[in-house]
Amino acid sequence: MSHKLTIENSPLQVYASALLFSPERSLLRRCFKEEEPKWITIKPAIGDQWSACLQTFEGHKGSVYSVAISRNSDRVASSSPDETIRIWDSNSGEWLQTLEGHSSPVNSVAFSNNSAWLASASSDETVKIWDTRSGECIRTLEGHYGPVRSVAFSHDSTWLASSSLDRTVRIWNSRNGEYLRMLEGYSGSVNSVVFSHGSDLLASASSDKTVKIWDRKSGKCIRTLESYCGPVRSVAFSHDSTWLASSSLDRTVRIWNSRSGEYLRMLEGHSGSVNSVVFSHGSDLLASASSDKTVRIWDLSSGKCVRTLKGHSGSVRLVAFSHDSALLASASKDKTIKIWDLGSSEYLQALECHSGSVRSVAFSHNSALLASASSDRTIKIWDASSGEYLQTLEGYSSPINLVAFSYGSDLLASASSDMTVRIWDARSSECVRTLEGHYGPVRSVAFSHDSTRLASSSDDRTVKIWDASSGECLQTLNAVRTLINISFDDTGSYLQSELGTIDISARSGLVPLRTSSEPHNLQYQGPALSSDGVWIVYDSNNLVWLPSEYRSSCSAASGRTISIGAGSGRVWTCKFGLDAS
Repeated sequence: MSHKLTIENSPLQVYASALLFSPERSLLRRCFKEEEPKWITIKPAIGDQWSACLQTFEGHKGSVYSVAISRNSDRVASSSPDETIRIWDSNSGEWLQTLEGHSSPVNSVAFSNNSAWLASASSDETVKIWDTRSGECIRTLEGHYGPVRSVAFSHDSTWLASSSLDRTVRIWNSRNGEYLRMLEGYSGSVNSVVFSHGSDLLASASSDKTVKIWDRKSGKCIRTLESYCGPVRSVAFSHDSTWLASSSLDRTVRIWNSRSGEYLRMLEGHSGSVNSVVFSHGSDLLASASSDKTVRIWDLSSGKCVRTLKGHSGSVRLVAFSHDSALLASASKDKTIKIWDLGSSEYLQALECHSGSVRSVAFSHNSALLASASSDRTIKIWDASSGEYLQTLEGYSSPINLVAFSYGSDLLASASSDMTVRIWDARSSECVRTLEGHYGPVRSVAFSHDSTRLASSSDDRTVKIWDASSGECLQTLNAVRTLINISFDDTGSYLQSELGTIDISARSGLVPLRTSSEPHNLQYQGPALSSDGVWIVYDSNNLVWLPSEYRSSCSAASGRTISIGAGSGRVWTCKFGLDAS
């Protein structure tokens, strides 16, 4: 299951990615040990057993805000700030359909009990009800005066509740869309709403640090639960409606008796805000999703955390159990949904003078000078031996992100958020040239070894090569992503970057360009990471597909070795032999 989509899209990856990222003791690894790519001499440490993650769904263009599993567990729905809802086959991982119609981020989705309908809540202030078979929007519910944060069906699918930034909860007849009742009394936005399993009670969680329990029939608030130190993000009833769980920005989960309002237990362990909680259908387990990038599974009889699920590289926004509680789905800011199997988890001196944070420091190549760049929009030059402050370079209108000396130590280049690169005389502190052409903050800059050229990279996702004497832009390269670390090699024919070695020589097919010309795509020499981070490439040809939990949040490349730091916390290295053909 872990490599199903990879092999379907790129069948030959069964001999590369699938072998490389399978556990040592897996049947696949044992049977095809001799087929492992010999050209990878250092391989990532995977472990002996498969992780609990069965599937990873990818496709949204933004973070995933919400996920829901249908009652029969065969469908998964996800929502995103990309204004869409996606429906997936939970068994095969196949993307089935995309539901479009909202004009703002979709914050929450929920299946009806018979899985025939799906409700969605959006920042466009509406709730929509969709036919899950046809994908048609059959009803749009309007009435809220702010973004709708949460939506929930009653367990007989007769009623629908929605909560909003307008500090209210609204109750609707889900069959005809009739607005029935408004529940008021909060002094902050209402972030989550849920029905009890008998559908007679409704609980809602608010940024005013309280949870309220309502009688659905009368619309009266029968209990207010208070004791939180931060806004309450999520609330959930146990399936026998005896317990109520609530989570908060204070990093805790609290368990309450839903009938008496008695506070029973606090669950602690997350190192970030807890964004979502949900009971298993047997009410013996509780899952919590956190900004610390993990999901925790708690035993409610003991209050202990029995498993921590790691693998997301961003804040986990929401979790959902399958109806048989064998599976768990999690939705993350890293733009993925994961399905988990719950059965198988001395400094020498201090230089102080800047009035803002220091973003970059660089020694001159003769080690005599030190330059520092700051968000205070200045560059300061220091005597590297004594620590004496020598001079300040000024003239920027925005923070300075990076400084670099030329190899002769006579010039200094600076990259700024004002979208320019400046070249300074390091002795006189005069700005001798300003290079303009980027359309976003400039993040990195480097001189060639002979100091005749300068390379810069920007948030506009381009790399530019400049003539350091005339200021002419010689080449513009389309990097697809922002490169943070760039430098010339000894020959001047290649740029080293965190993704790999970029060919800027004549044989790469690149010719001098004017700044207005269409950028060329990057051409890599040897092993590198693709610009989208999905593949390890060799000479720009896709070689090894990377599972989402192994993709880079940062990386470094040197020769034929690539080291990757993943958002999940995993660090791994891959080294290639002489021939990867």
